[in-house]
Amino acid sequence: MNMYQPAPSLLLPFPPVAREPGFGVYVHWPFCAAKCPYCDFNSHVRHEPVDQERYVAAFRRELAVMAARSRGERVTSIFLGGGTPSLMRPETVAAILEAIAANWTVAPDAEITMEANPSSVEAERFRGYRAAGVNRVSLGVQALNDADLKRLGRLHDVAQALEAVELARATFPRLSFDLIYARPGQTVEAWEDELNRAIDLAADHLSLYQLTIEEGTPFFALHKAGKLPVPDGETSAALYEATQALTAARGLPAYEISNHAVPGAESRHNLTYWRYGLYAGVGPGAHGRLQGRTGRHAIATERHPETWLKMVEDWDSGIVADEPLTAVEEADELLLMGLRLAEGIDLKRWRELTGRDIDARSEADLCAHGMVERLGPDRLRATPAGMLVLDAVVADLA
Repeated sequence: MNMYQPAPSLLLPFPPVAREPGFGVYVHWPFCAAKCPYCDFNSHVRHEPVDQERYVAAFRRELAVMAARSRGERVTSIFLGGGTPSLMRPETVAAILEAIAANWTVAPDAEITMEANPSSVEAERFRGYRAAGVNRVSLGVQALNDADLKRLGRLHDVAQALEAVELARATFPRLSFDLIYARPGQTVEAWEDELNRAIDLAADHLSLYQLTIEEGTPFFALHKAGKLPVPDGETSAALYEATQALTAARGLPAYEISNHAVPGAESRHNLTYWRYGLYAGVGPGAHGRLQGRTGRHAIATERHPETWLKMVEDWDSGIVADEPLTAVEEADELLLMGLRLAEGIDLKRWRELTGRDIDARSEADLCAHGMVERLGPDRLRATPAGMLVLDAVVADLA
C-alpha cells in the first residue's frame, strides 16, 4: 500500500451530520458535437440532426416504466447528463422535466442540474433552460489555458469558457464547473495559479478531476506509444495535496474526493449516489438503483442510442440488466461510495445490511497507517492519505 502521508493541514474538517440520501432521477443525453480523446463516457457524435421529438417520446415511456418501479418516492434531485445535454433545445428539456413531474412527486426545492459545454452555450438557450426549471448548471470548462484545451480536444477556448461562466452565473441560482488537472507537463505551481483563477470565477462548487488514461480512448493509445507523458505518482500526489489545501483555504473544501463546495452548496444529486440512496436512470447507457421486494436492483439500459430508441419504442424501455443485489453486494457498494465522502459512512447502515461489524483487525491496521479514522462510534471515513488509495482501503475493509 502507498504510505504517502499528506501534510497535517490537509486533515478534513469535522463534517456535518449526513442527511437522508434522497431520491434522484438521472437522464442521459448521449450526443456530443465531438468526442474528446480522454473520454470513455457513453457519448456519440452524429452528423445528421438528432430527432429530438422522437427521443422525448422515448424518454416519456422509459420514465413511466422507472416510475412504476419506484412508486411512492419523492424526487429530490434531477440530473441531465451526457454527452452534451446543452445540445438539447430548451423545449426538449422542458418536456423531459414535465414527464418526470407527471410520474413522481417532485420536491418544491428539488435540485435540477444540467451539464453544459461552453462551446454550445447561448444566452437565449440558457434562459430557455432556466424557464424550463433548471436551477443548477455544471459547465465542462476543463482547463483555463488554450493550449491544454486544444490538447484535450475541447471545442471552446478560454474566452468562450469565461463568457459561459459569466452567463451561467447571471442565469442560474447555482453554478459548478469542471477542471482536469495532472495534465501532461503540468507543475504544481502552474496548477495552483490556474486553480486560484478558477476559484475567483466559481460561484459555490468546483469538480476537480485528475486526468486518467482510460483504455479504448485515443489518449490511451498515445500514452501506450510514449507520446503522452503524464505526471508520475509522486507529482500526482503533490497535485492532489495542493488541490485539497488550496480549495480549503479559499472556502471550498473537499466534501468528496474530486468535489469541492462552499458548505451547503454540495451537489445534492451526487450526494444521493455517495450516500447510497436510490435513483432512477433513463436514456441510453443510464444506470439506476431501485428498491425491489427483497432488496436493491442494479438496473442498466442499452448503451447504443439508436438501439435504445428502438427498444423503448417496441417494449417501453431499453433495460438490458436488472440484477438483484445481495446484502453483501449492497454493503460493498455502500462502502465504495460512502468512503469517497468527507463525512464517511454510517456503520449502522453497514451492520443492518450485513449483520456484522466492519472487520476490527482490518480497521485497526488501516487506522494505524493513517488511512481511515472513526468519527464517533458509528461513522468511519477515509483520511486524505486513504483517499489517495481508496480502492485498496475498500478492498481491505470489505
